[in-house]
Amino acid sequence: MVLFSNFERIVLKVGSALIAPDGKGCSPHKLFPIAQFIIECRARGIEVVLVSSGSIAAGRQYFPKANCDSIAMKKAMAAAGQSDMVSTWDRLFDFPTCQILLTHGDLADTERYQSVSATIDKALSHGILPIVNENDTITTDELKVGDNDNLAAIVSAAVNADGLVLCTDVDGLYTGNPRIDESAKLIPIVESITAHLKNIDMSATNDVGTGGMATKVESAEKAIAHGITTYIINGEKPDVFPALLRDENPGTIFLASKTPMSDKTHWLKHTTRSQGEFVVNKSGEQTVLEGIEDITSDQLLSVNGEFNTGDTVLIKSEDGKSLAKAITKRSSCLMSYVTELGDAESEQLTPIAAVFEQEQVSLLKEAN
Repeated sequence: MVLFSNFERIVLKVGSALIAPDGKGCSPHKLFPIAQFIIECRARGIEVVLVSSGSIAAGRQYFPKANCDSIAMKKAMAAAGQSDMVSTWDRLFDFPTCQILLTHGDLADTERYQSVSATIDKALSHGILPIVNENDTITTDELKVGDNDNLAAIVSAAVNADGLVLCTDVDGLYTGNPRIDESAKLIPIVESITAHLKNIDMSATNDVGTGGMATKVESAEKAIAHGITTYIINGEKPDVFPALLRDENPGTIFLASKTPMSDKTHWLKHTTRSQGEFVVNKSGEQTVLEGIEDITSDQLLSVNGEFNTGDTVLIKSEDGKSLAKAITKRSSCLMSYVTELGDAESEQLTPIAAVFEQEQVSLLKEAN
């Protein structure tokens, strides 16, 4: 049985609909129960990392006549609203907070990912509440995580949290969209995320935030793979937070995997994005599926995309099947050159690629 009170460290994600529900700046009245929950968790020895949306919604008040669909305008709103959002939280606590703004680039790079983890560890060890948000003022499509649900899952893995709590405006995951389907029923426990579960109508229930139930299920999938129990609860109902502290389930609980991935495998599978592709022949495919860490030049058919040494690439078979993700030992320029060499010349450059995790290969074997 999962007991919330046994957790040592949790990540709590709060969305824009709770922080700035009407687009007129931050509204703290919905945040008091959440702040009390954070205070009580800390009093019980449970460390809390807060992932808070709301900068764009909070900043919208400063641009009343602007076209909010413009990307540049949203960045300006985020810049104006970020300090409002953090200061609103800060006023609710009698202990210090710190602001941590991240992009996907910070998390997809090994050294920066470890730096994020170390920074949050140090803040927590000194009694400081980290408030994490995506750095919307500078993100591009390539650098963007996209939503704070998935950011919360990635941060949960980075800081080795025990639990992830996702606050939303419905009671949890339902068998359908409860706003339009009166027969939809709450699903209290999810033991595994199946294809059937992903096919449930998970359309967004509000127009303030960027996520919806679908992103929360994606987030839960990432978290439970790392051994992190995940809750989806209704953050607008004050009684759900004392219920958690009483070890009750006030929403939907996603049970952590009994065989969680290693840190490196989880980072490679769920955090990094492929910058390019290797297409390998039948011999190369067998090499990958056997878990051998090097692909030789005579197994490489083509190189697609542009990438540098240390980037993540996707390894594919001749028929287009994805085999594994890998960290390449060579740049795309050199790899493309290798494919153009004759066999005699190419032999001197073997092995040419790429370390990948045995656990990742095992997962792909199961999927295939």
